[in-house]
Amino acid sequence: MPALYPEIEPYQTGYLDEADGHTVYFEVCGNPDGEPVVYLHGGPGSGCTAAARRIFDPARFRIILFDQRGCGRSTPLGRLEQNTTGHLIADMERLRQRLDVERWHVFGGSWGSTLGLAYGMAHAGRVASLTLYGIFLARARELAALYHAGGVAQQLFPEVFAEFLSVVPDAHANDPIAGYKTMFEASDAETRLRALRLWTKLEMKVSRLVVPDEDLEADLADADYVLSHSLIENHYFLKNGFIDGDQLLEDAQGVLGGVPTTILAGRYDIVCPVVTAWQLHQALTASQLVIVPDAGHSWTQPTMQAAILTAANAVPSLH
Repeated sequence: MPALYPEIEPYQTGYLDEADGHTVYFEVCGNPDGEPVVYLHGGPGSGCTAAARRIFDPARFRIILFDQRGCGRSTPLGRLEQNTTGHLIADMERLRQRLDVERWHVFGGSWGSTLGLAYGMAHAGRVASLTLYGIFLARARELAALYHAGGVAQQLFPEVFAEFLSVVPDAHANDPIAGYKTMFEASDAETRLRALRLWTKLEMKVSRLVVPDEDLEADLADADYVLSHSLIENHYFLKNGFIDGDQLLEDAQGVLGGVPTTILAGRYDIVCPVVTAWQLHQALTASQLVIVPDAGHSWTQPTMQAAILTAANAVPSLH
């Protein structure tokens, strides 16, 4: 089973020039003369981790990571204004130009798969290949699977979902996403903080087949992460990710049919059910679909991680 590459530090870090009140952090690792690959983190609002650098062969790739608007090392933390998918696509183009990259491999998971597809639809000529895992198109039925009563999350994790739903105002019982928005804006600090924690806790709890309590508590102890992840994710999901997922599927073959594409999904992914990966595979007729039989959502699970590393090693050469 392939292992993550050794720990590596960036040889270049910086910030894109401020735009619309946002400053976006980026870093570059690996081989300065290697094939450029841009990694798109999930969430939205999660930020990049040092582990993501280790997915790629540092001798082969020029590894580019950035924290999307409002999260990670980008500032201001948690800012929602001028924070849409269109803004993130524009940031990617500014970053590509800043680094003097003609074409790059696009690699991302969960929300990163959404952004990768949206970027590819807007700038297909700049995409050498797509490698996407945990496919998510932000459609109403996908969001309902995780956040609404009767969804797959409630069916498999009733005790976790009950806690998530218990704080939703009665007026929003049929739309917990909107209900949490009202709590994030509450005047009472205790209400805001509890809602922020529970929003992130639901996703964390259902992202792996088994989540030890100590791991969960350690992740939830990062107050900045919880703030940006919960606020930004809720902001995007209220607007279906600022995209039309069904239209993207309909148009994908015509725009991205010539781009080498690998799609990966965990069979037991509760956050981004495998059906969406299947639909994307059907839309992109030449794509390769890998379903990992014993994995959930998180890319750090051993079998999912191995599949992602295998896919990274198999990225076709630019030359």
